[in-house]
Amino acid sequence: MTGFGKATAEYGNKKIIVTVRTLNSKQADIQVRMPAAFKEKEFEIRNLLTSELQRGKIDFTLSVEEQNTSAVGAVNLQPEQIKEYVHQIRCISQEADIPEPINWFEVLLRLPGSTSPIQVNEENTDEICQEEWDIVKTAIIDSLKQLNEFRKQEGTMLQKVLSEKIENIGSLLREIDQPEGERVAQIKAKLEEALKQISEGFDRNRLEQEMIYYVEKLDVNEEKTRLRNHLDYFLSTMDTLPGQGKKLGFIAQEIGREINTLGSKSNHAEMQQLVVRMKDELEQIKEQVLNVL
Repeated sequence: MTGFGKATAEYGNKKIIVTVRTLNSKQADIQVRMPAAFKEKEFEIRNLLTSELQRGKIDFTLSVEEQNTSAVGAVNLQPEQIKEYVHQIRCISQEADIPEPINWFEVLLRLPGSTSPIQVNEENTDEICQEEWDIVKTAIIDSLKQLNEFRKQEGTMLQKVLSEKIENIGSLLREIDQPEGERVAQIKAKLEEALKQISEGFDRNRLEQEMIYYVEKLDVNEEKTRLRNHLDYFLSTMDTLPGQGKKLGFIAQEIGREINTLGSKSNHAEMQQLVVRMKDELEQIKEQVLNVL
């Protein structure tokens, strides 16, 4: 879900820069920063962000830089005034018998009145025309495409990591089969040994009934079957349409319930160790699922 996109565009003497950053979030939390001239377009911008990014903490920034600053300090020459200065300088040069200036323009342009500043029309600077908005909108779309491409790369990496974690849980689940068989035999042997300590006789049929009840209570075959199904469902969900992050989170919760049930029924040191390792893999899955859209 995390990503970054940036796009630039030009309109007249303006350089338009659009940046979009996203972080993990359950909902669409949008922060927009832009010049006041674009405030009327904020609703449309938010709709663009929501439709393309769906959810996440979205930080959108639109900035406009003035590229051509040549108008600042620019001047118009005043020909009539300059001609008058030239005439006066020549007259003074002849009367005082001093040489005329070598660099006329350098002298003349320093004299007051030889130039006048250009008046820049600043009307409607706080308004944008449709042409400018179309260029800005294209830049926004380009930045979102770049961000989504970033997300796809991250998603490919996450899918590989999550698949490995699911496979690890499946491998640990297969390892449970051996200690599970030993556990039943150990329980039966302990009960029979305890019964030998009883001096008076006992009803063997009742014993077998109690044994069956006890073994069924500790049986984990159903949990193992459901856990395998959840693991397969998790993998198949990742291969379906995008936008399955919440669904994967729900499946991870179901996987956690089955692992917890396995742990509570284990009653065997080796099985409990395997369950702890499963929980460790599952916690890493839950952390990574938060990054899935």
